[in-house]
Formats: sequence, C-alpha cells, structure tokens
Amino acid sequence: MDIRPAATLVLVRDSANGPEVLMLQRTWEAIFMPGFYVFPGGAVDESDTQCRDHITGRDDETVSQIMSLDEGGADFMIAALRECFEEAGILLADGHTGDDYEAERQALNRGEDNFFAFCARHNLSLPLDRLGYLAHWVTPPGPPRRFDTRFFVAAMPEGQSARPDDIETIDHVWLTPQQALADHESGARLMGPPTARTLRVLSDFGSAEEVLAYAHANPPEPEPTKAWPGIRKGKPVLVEPGAPAFDELRKLDPEGKGDAQAEIVPGAAVEVGYGIHRLTAPNAGMMTGPGTNTYVLGPQAPFTVIDPGPDDPAHLEQILAFTGGQIEQVLVTHTHRDHSPGAMALKTKTGARLAGMAPPDDASQDHDFRPDYSPEHGEVVSTTAGELKAVHTPGHASNHLCYLLAGEQMLFSGDHIMQGSTVVINPPDGDMRAYLKSLALLLNEDIRYIAPGHGFLMKDCHRVVDYLITHRLAREHKVVKALADNGPGTLSELVAHAYEEVPKALHPLAQRSLLAHLLKLEQDGRARQDEDQCWSLISA
Repeated sequence: MDIRPAATLVLVRDSANGPEVLMLQRTWEAIFMPGFYVFPGGAVDESDTQCRDHITGRDDETVSQIMSLDEGGADFMIAALRECFEEAGILLADGHTGDDYEAERQALNRGEDNFFAFCARHNLSLPLDRLGYLAHWVTPPGPPRRFDTRFFVAAMPEGQSARPDDIETIDHVWLTPQQALADHESGARLMGPPTARTLRVLSDFGSAEEVLAYAHANPPEPEPTKAWPGIRKGKPVLVEPGAPAFDELRKLDPEGKGDAQAEIVPGAAVEVGYGIHRLTAPNAGMMTGPGTNTYVLGPQAPFTVIDPGPDDPAHLEQILAFTGGQIEQVLVTHTHRDHSPGAMALKTKTGARLAGMAPPDDASQDHDFRPDYSPEHGEVVSTTAGELKAVHTPGHASNHLCYLLAGEQMLFSGDHIMQGSTVVINPPDGDMRAYLKSLALLLNEDIRYIAPGHGFLMKDCHRVVDYLITHRLAREHKVVKALADNGPGTLSELVAHAYEEVPKALHPLAQRSLLAHLLKLEQDGRARQDEDQCWSLISA
C-alpha cells in the first residue's frame, strides 16, 4: 500500500481559559476515521508544488531543511493551508481582503479549480514563516489508507470564522487542549492517536504565542520511512516501519548492519538493553503470540527474573543455565497461567524470593503462586541492573503490575501492553474502566521502550498508549451505537453489530470484550442490564 504525503494545520487562538484549538468533525460516511474530531488537513496535491511561486517568509530549501527533507517541504505547508481553506473556510494568506471566497472554495472542493489559480486570481501570498513545524506521524500498517503526515501550527487569522464544508467535515468546535482530551477520554468525541498526542503536547502551554515559539524552536525528529535490515530464518530481510520487529531492530542494530534477529525464537537469549536479556517460552499460540517473554535482569549475579512463564521444564532449564542458578528474586506481572507458574519451580531450585500480587479468586489464575512479597504501587525494587519501579496497572488482571527500569527507561509491561495486538479484558477480573485508567497512568511516566510479555520491543510508549486508548474508545462508541440501534439485546444479539468486522467463529471471544465494554458503560451510568440479561442504553 502506498503511503501518501499529507499535512495538517493546528489553528490556535487565545481565550480566557488559555489557548484553544480548532477541531473539525469528519463525516460519518468517511472511509478514514468516520466521525472523528481532527485538525484540518489532507493529502498533498501535485498542484501544491505550483504554489511555490506564491510563498513568502521561507523558501522551499529552508523549509525542507527544517523538516529533514531533500526538497518539497514547502509543498506540505502549502497543502496544510489549502486543506484548511477547503475544509474549514479559513484562509491564512497575505492579500486576503476579507472578501467572501465561498463559491471558489466550493469549486476547489469539487475539483473544478486549483489552489494555484485561486491564489493567482486574488494576488495572494502564502506566509510559510507563520507556520511552526509541530509533529511527524506515519500511519502504521492496517488502516485502509496510510499517510506520511506533517503537523503544523499557526495562529488563527483575525476577522475569520470556521465554516465546515459539509462534505468532509460536518461540525467544528474550539476547545482548550485540556477540554479536548477530557472529551476524548470520556468518549464524548472520538480522536485519533496523533490528535490526542498533539493535544497532550499543546496542553503544556499558557498562550498561543508560547505554542508558536515552541514549534518554531523545536522541530520534531523525522519519523523513519525506510525499511530496516534484519535476519529471519537465517536469511536477510527488510522490515517496514510499523512492522512488529522494526523498533527492536533499530535499537539493537542502530547502524543497520542487518545482524539483528527479525523474529522471536523460543529459547534464544536476546540482549535488549544493557544487562537485560529476553528468553521466550515455547508456548506460541493465538493468545500468546510467539510465546511468553521472560526477562533476566543483571549484568552479573545475582539476577532478577521477570515473568518466568509457564511451568515448562525446558524453558526453566534455559533460565537456570543462563543465570547459573544465581537468581535473587523472581517478579511476576500477574498470575495468568502463561506468566507465573514457573516461579515456584525457580524458588525451589534457587531459593529466590517471589514478588508480585496474590492471585484473585478467578478460574484463569495460577493459584499455586504464593508471593513472599507484594510491592506497593510506586515502590522501588533494587536489582543489579538498576532500580525497578512497580506500577499497579489493573484491567487485564486485577493484580497486574508493570515494572519500570529507570536507567533504561524500559517498561516491562506483562500483558498490560502487548506487541502487535490489543489485550483481552475478560470480566469479572478483567475491568475495562480500570484498564483505561491504568493506560492513562503510564502517560505520566518517562518511558522510552516497552518490553512486553509477548512480542518485540516497542518504542515511544506515549504513542502506543494513545493508540490503545483510542482503539478502546472507538470500540466503545460502536457498542453505544449498537445499543442505540439494536437494543435492548443480549450479548449474543449485540455482538454481531458491535463487532461486525470480526468473523463469526470469534464472536464467543468477542462477547467477553463486549461484556467488558458494557460493564464500563454501566459503571459510567450509560447502560443497564435487566433481569432477562438484556442490555439497553440509558438516555442522557
């Protein structure tokens, strides 16, 4: 699938409550992010290059250098200005006399005119120096359309007002970043991960001037757009950005020599950080991916083991062989049976202290796990690899802990965050509301890499978390719509509407996730269940 160049313009203005940003709601008929609230933007058009004759303030060479491009940076900025005019009716241009250009705007939207001809007719110039370069995002694999998008920010021009085009955009609102994030996290407005992340960045500033000063002084690092070399099944391969192994390959082989593994091989020790090794258990499957990851911490003995995995003799022998049996402590993230059963066997053989939270009364738990110690939320556990901070993250399991290694800024996430997949939230112990709160909690931590219980390393925790939150809230919106259009209904009746894209063979599993969403909506006072186990929406 081709990745199209695209641009987005964040318009900011001051208000009594602080800086506000303009957000547009996309039409519900859109293929890409229907109904979502976004900043004005869209794909770069070939005709945008023609408009270089109308730019002022910065030339293409200067803009391209800021954006780490060989050339064509100005085209992104021009596209951002054009899309803002087409979608929101706001024209950021010198020479604008205040005339009503609505008819020409509609012609642009119909493809009957082009932006270059429009600027020429009205002798308009496009002041690129008023745009700050704010962010760079590349859509990961999966969506029906992928974009290489540059985010810019500019002050709202005086004397103009937003007018959605009623074609791609149907509504608009001015919100402070804090208000927009609150709406996003409550599910009141759907927003994509790049939008949410941009709002989090903007929420740190007290005025529009501060936002623009930051953007002009701090252009973002470019996102990788080229494949990275690696080895899979003994042969060299190229791994595309966004693919599961990409972030790990870039970390382990920063020079791109092509000598790092692009696959997870059970039993093979992989050094993922200084004094941090990953050993993967041979329990691959639909729910466990390539297998459960065990992490051994310590450049020297005594070692700390995180998540020893299932009680698999071969896997346990590999852990013992790698550590020489010199294990000081075994930490578990939670007591699901693919993560903790090996702990008791390691304790028997080495005398290691077991740390974690006791298993809840749930059939899916390892009830043989008996911790010697249960870390409190925020408590620090010492290891020879550095200090680990325990972070209580209920949701997937009520007794789930993540461990943050401060020196490496690496989060051992267990099943709170999995690589390449969303986690199962299975009531009654699984709790969707708690899960979303636990995800948001990680946004307050300084995390560079996620070391998950299943899969490869992931970079940029905050982006990953924003994606997961958005994914769950988008699903919640579908559940609400299913209740509104088809309720009252039982789980088996509603699942076909809330999970229509999921194969019927997987509907029994999807029902568990549906129940988790419904229970959250019940906790939020938005849904209820009657004595016949039928769910219905509570009107506001």
